[in-house]
Amino acid sequence: MNENWKFKQVRGYNWYPATVPGGVHTDLIANKIIDDPFFRLNERGVQWVDKEDWLYETTFDADDNTLQKENIILRFDGLDTYADVTLNGTKILSANNMFREWTADVKSALKPTGNKLEVYFYSPTKLGQEAWEKIPFRYPASNDQSENGGMFDRQVSVFTRKAGYNYGWDWGPRLVTVGIWRPVYLEAWNDARIENVFYNQKNVTKDKTSIDAVVEVSADKDMSALVSVVNQTDKKVAATKQVSITKGLNTIHLPIEMKKPKLWWSNGLGEPFLYDFTTYISVNNKESLDEEWIKLGIRSLKVIQNPDQYGASFYFELNGIPVFAKGANYIPCDNFLSRVTDSIYEKTILDAVNANMNMLRVWGGGTYENDVFYDLCDKYGIMIWQDFMFGCSMYPAEGDMLENIRLEAIDNVRRLRNHACIGLWAGNNECLEGWFHWGWKQQIEKQNPKYADIMYKQLRDQYFKVLPEVVKEYAPGICYRPSSPYTDSIATPTNTKGDMHFWTVWQGAEPLSGFENQTARFMSEYGFQSFPEFQSVKKYAPKSEDWNITSEVMMAHQRGGMNANNRINDFILKEYRQPKDFESFLYLSQLVQADAMKMAMETHRRTMPFCMGSLVWQHNDCWPVASWSSRDYYGRWKAQHYFTVKSFADILISPVEVKGELQIFAVSDRLNATQGKLVIQIVDLNKGVTAQQEEPINIPANTSALVWKKQVDQFLNGQNRDNVVIHLEFTDKNGKVYGNTRFLDLNKNLHYANAQITHTATPVNGGYELSLTSDKFARGVFISLNGKDKFISDNYMDLMPGKTIKVKVATDLNPMDFEKNLKIISFVNSYDSY
Repeated sequence: MNENWKFKQVRGYNWYPATVPGGVHTDLIANKIIDDPFFRLNERGVQWVDKEDWLYETTFDADDNTLQKENIILRFDGLDTYADVTLNGTKILSANNMFREWTADVKSALKPTGNKLEVYFYSPTKLGQEAWEKIPFRYPASNDQSENGGMFDRQVSVFTRKAGYNYGWDWGPRLVTVGIWRPVYLEAWNDARIENVFYNQKNVTKDKTSIDAVVEVSADKDMSALVSVVNQTDKKVAATKQVSITKGLNTIHLPIEMKKPKLWWSNGLGEPFLYDFTTYISVNNKESLDEEWIKLGIRSLKVIQNPDQYGASFYFELNGIPVFAKGANYIPCDNFLSRVTDSIYEKTILDAVNANMNMLRVWGGGTYENDVFYDLCDKYGIMIWQDFMFGCSMYPAEGDMLENIRLEAIDNVRRLRNHACIGLWAGNNECLEGWFHWGWKQQIEKQNPKYADIMYKQLRDQYFKVLPEVVKEYAPGICYRPSSPYTDSIATPTNTKGDMHFWTVWQGAEPLSGFENQTARFMSEYGFQSFPEFQSVKKYAPKSEDWNITSEVMMAHQRGGMNANNRINDFILKEYRQPKDFESFLYLSQLVQADAMKMAMETHRRTMPFCMGSLVWQHNDCWPVASWSSRDYYGRWKAQHYFTVKSFADILISPVEVKGELQIFAVSDRLNATQGKLVIQIVDLNKGVTAQQEEPINIPANTSALVWKKQVDQFLNGQNRDNVVIHLEFTDKNGKVYGNTRFLDLNKNLHYANAQITHTATPVNGGYELSLTSDKFARGVFISLNGKDKFISDNYMDLMPGKTIKVKVATDLNPMDFEKNLKIISFVNSYDSY
């Protein structure tokens, strides 16, 4: 039902073609009524859109086969957000939640030809303002950019069940969407159909798996039916049962036993194997009335929280194996969700896979993602920490709103519960933290203690009663946590149990070394901001007058404001040197972000098994912006993402200096011990390698171990710290090499030589193999192609003197144009010599 739609502003006259799934903003762009809000300052000029009511309409015919069915249902997978739906003049449903599915029985309203389907969308901000004005107190909503939307101080987002980031965030624009954002279906059936199948994996081991297949069947009459589950992969009937079905909804349990199943594993641990299962319902030995197929990963995925000598553990256990969670926090890929194609989803997930991640946290201010997102995570072995969609706010969770939340939770827990990737449900992002530690409680108590009591009761009912009850009933066995971070019900600050969000370096402006001084049982958020690279900036800020971080355009695409710009600049000056121009500032912002996150990731992994998770903020962007992402909106990897590939590798050789002692840790995710040779080099920034030590080492399985230590001054043997770096290489017995570099002073104090980097480009399938060699140590070597989209297999790398590194550059440029547009710089090219 996604064709022949048109739309108009309710108080206007002109109809325009519409795309479904889609939204008002994208339809207005397609009809050239508004300009792309992501370009320069255009966001400011479209704030009127969410203040209007909008009407969508289509006409369609119904064939005889459809009309003759006993049951005809119209299903909307997503209406954004307040909508009345009429068919042939008869109102068939009202919607008030972006995250729910909506259905209506249209059997009596449908006719053979000329059916008219209308969806009337009410302004979400107007209805939000009406709710805002009815209460005498204000709900905290820390990221609602009401002033950018012309709403003054009216932070109305908490009254509407739609994606919080629509109303703005400190990395996103205020673009409050409206429209039919997911597909529409007309469904017709006779006798009986399958509504849902839940494969409740009761007991999973490598030897045997027990599954309770819970099949929900709707019937329009009493009947006897055969319900079967077929394992298509193994070509066998897994379970079958003759049942008596009564009119209405029926629940049928089919026990399935599997011997020696192929288990689903996360990225890096093994194959994320998926079985094909199909459930059938048939009557009188005829062909099936209905069937439902699924790709199912067989696995045991638990969160282990047991008391220990430190406090309490917090880690994911997959098929009996403790897994260090390596990953990132994920936000929606676009403000206009219909623009996120399957290929964008796949690139986004593969970028996580190729950075050696095994987990993404679907953050609570966005959306419960489309099915394809979770399908891809199943396929590629990415575990999911799934938030419910509540973030950084308090909500009026009582009465109709609380019931709406309950139904939203049921819809999404039921939809996602069969995915092998789903490992945890969390009630919200930082709402407990905000109440107890950001001053919200005190702020409301000052207005009236009774208001604080109301708000806190709503919080308790929402996160400690309703949501856990839904998870327990509809996805038994999966872990639920009331919030993230969460230590206990009053958000007691501690690093000895639960998960931690660590922002002291970025928000508190501590030195980058602060990342080496803080760890917890599970680091579920931490981050550092940077700008996109110059090639990306030119896409949304193409004019030369834009190319200053304080220009109107750059500030509009920096939602952290001047404070964020100043922090980046301050860290660059503290750690590096004054960038010589705008392009160099962008480059150094990425390098400082990458260095900061490298420190954090390595610290978390070194302290394994005390710490068992490291999820960086954030994986992606929803528009072109300065942010904490490691991949910009256009999919270009920032320096941080390239560093993550190495920091999250299955073997990490990580040096750290502790009270003048150089300590080298070997961290392994492998399930067997690893042997190999460790080479430790002192590299003079002018002369090259001046000293070297080799050590055979044994790395234990699935943990961190100190494998070498020595006093730095003793190891340097008189060489100056500001003129050398420590370079490490570990080669395992299969010849795989893992490297790392340790700087013994701030980069701004190091006497980097003006390295001469030579290159050769050899044509290969899909682009070029680029060989790079430097005569001296070269820091942060960055490769770019002027004005061209590209992908480079490694970048922002450190080149050892005289050692050739090869990288793949994906491009369709011919050799002459490739050389013409190729640019290679290193750290010393970013500042004026002094």
